[in-house]
Amino acid sequence: MTKQPHYLVTGGAGFIGSHLAQALVRDGCRVRVLDNLSGGSLDNLAEISSAIEFVEGDVRNPEVVRDAALGIDGIFHLAALVSVPRSLEYPEESFSNNIAGSFNVFEAARLSDNIPVVFASSAAVYGDNDALPLSEDATLKPLTPYACDKVYAETLAATYAESYGLPSTGLRFFNVYGERQDPASSYSGVISIFIDRMLQGEPLQVYGDGEQSRDFVYAGDVADAMVRAMQCSTLGFSRFNVGSGTRITINELIELLGRLQGKSAEVRYLEPRSGDIVHSQADISAIFSAIDWRPKTSNDTGLARLMAWMNDAI
Repeated sequence: MTKQPHYLVTGGAGFIGSHLAQALVRDGCRVRVLDNLSGGSLDNLAEISSAIEFVEGDVRNPEVVRDAALGIDGIFHLAALVSVPRSLEYPEESFSNNIAGSFNVFEAARLSDNIPVVFASSAAVYGDNDALPLSEDATLKPLTPYACDKVYAETLAATYAESYGLPSTGLRFFNVYGERQDPASSYSGVISIFIDRMLQGEPLQVYGDGEQSRDFVYAGDVADAMVRAMQCSTLGFSRFNVGSGTRITINELIELLGRLQGKSAEVRYLEPRSGDIVHSQADISAIFSAIDWRPKTSNDTGLARLMAWMNDAI
């Protein structure tokens, strides 16, 4: 009988982490979730609560991480302070969560016989880069503490691979959206905030002229990319973009949401925010070639699912 793989998911009660935990359970894996519940919620895991082991703890505590990694076959590392604006307001908090936390995860993996790590990096590492679509070899231009944190995590992964033989894969997420993304937070993704305002009949706030563009990718597809990256884990360090490979402007997004809801929304244009980039689009040819991954969910389908979920939650 084949042994079920046993995985640790840090930040597993969060938005993307809960999608990943759900995907792993669906695949028959054993799952341990480590989360301090500062940004996540047990409600996100309600559907699979009986099928997972939950540990409340913080990745900034090395002993907690080492204990959580005992008996584990691989670590998915998602625990982080994930907001670019918040990292600008609270750089020390961003550093302690994202840099110290990542170090603790890699060290725990090393001490657990070099179990593989798949971790969340970010398209923020590219900064405001005109070389679209962005390949993994594009120049890194981090503009915020959050982006610097992710560059450091990748550098740490490469160092642990070279120094200790620890296998790891960093996935540079572009703009992820989907169910369980909390619109109540001012640091949440633009899509969930827009849909929430539309359902409440409130005007949408756009920073800039709305012609800035983003590569939006559905959370279920991101979870699939992480699972495939772990299944295909090899020696050394690899990093891949995870996006749709396309981009739309914020104004086009608003028009699409209006069509799905059946009515247009009032839009208020504000001054651009510090740290925001103008355009972003992933080149996903490398991840397709390496692990045969590409997104399956169109923006129309993913947005309709999210809108229906948020409408039911009201």
